[in-house]
Amino acid sequence: MSKLWMQDPCFVCGGPLEVVLDPVYDTRFGAESAYLIAECRACHMTQTLPRPTPQELGKLYARFYNFGGERDTAYTRLRQKFLNSWAYRLFLKLDGDISFHSRRGQGRLLDIGCNEGRGLPLYARNGFTTVEGLETNPVAAAAARNRGFTIHEVELADFKPEQRYDVAVLSNVLEHALDPVEMLGQVARILRPGGEVWISCPNADSWARHLFKRSWINWHVPFHIVHFTAETLSDTIKRAHFTPVAQDQITPALWIAHSILATLFAKPGEATWALRKPLLVMALMALTRGLFFPLLWLGNRLGKGDCLIAVARAPMIVGL
Repeated sequence: MSKLWMQDPCFVCGGPLEVVLDPVYDTRFGAESAYLIAECRACHMTQTLPRPTPQELGKLYARFYNFGGERDTAYTRLRQKFLNSWAYRLFLKLDGDISFHSRRGQGRLLDIGCNEGRGLPLYARNGFTTVEGLETNPVAAAAARNRGFTIHEVELADFKPEQRYDVAVLSNVLEHALDPVEMLGQVARILRPGGEVWISCPNADSWARHLFKRSWINWHVPFHIVHFTAETLSDTIKRAHFTPVAQDQITPALWIAHSILATLFAKPGEATWALRKPLLVMALMALTRGLFFPLLWLGNRLGKGDCLIAVARAPMIVGL
């Protein structure tokens, strides 16, 4: 039964929060604490409770989330070969492109939270004359830099580029922000007037969320602070003075495979071993995409896809 959260109010509008799921654990890395999922009764933003402080988040990222430096292994070589192949481009058409690896453009692009830079060569191939990354993990930043790209190893709020960008990519990043409107404001600051931000993030109103409940892989507490729906994402974009250009929904087979594995194998306080078995994950992805393609497509068309895709334009007047 739902209950009111009597401590902190909604971080967006200050409205009362109603707990809709309790308890929820980290099904990926095995962070020990239990969390709640609550929805604001006023603005309907879904959020993780209790909200971690920046200091707590920093410790959690350092312990669980940082790229470990894996490179030049059989797996990473095979992965890079696949990313550069026609098969990957075909896969993106069938499965959906959550990282904008097939989206063409021109000018200057910044990939915010680029990790080890897997997507940077793909953006460069798609027409951008300058492709750079922003990454605070020094190990991941070094790996991305070794690919031949400029990587800015600084927090977004402290980043002061010499030239503004035409496109900023937030691929599964915005849901990690303690204040998504503030993050988008920082993005607007580094974009040229009228530049675009490309956003992907999980859909908290997807059929997968309702089917898998606590085992939905994209709760990913406490690292996912906010859980957007199509409506709350659009509202967040407008609050940051961006103009929505396009919005779509897709359902990646990887996310469904991970939710299935979490349902079967996740235990509170333990990393889910099955998520780290590439052959098992790929087999389940192929099964999901092959057998359930019509249902996944229908879910997207009905507004219940598992991933939200949004393109928005920065203000034409600097400072708005």
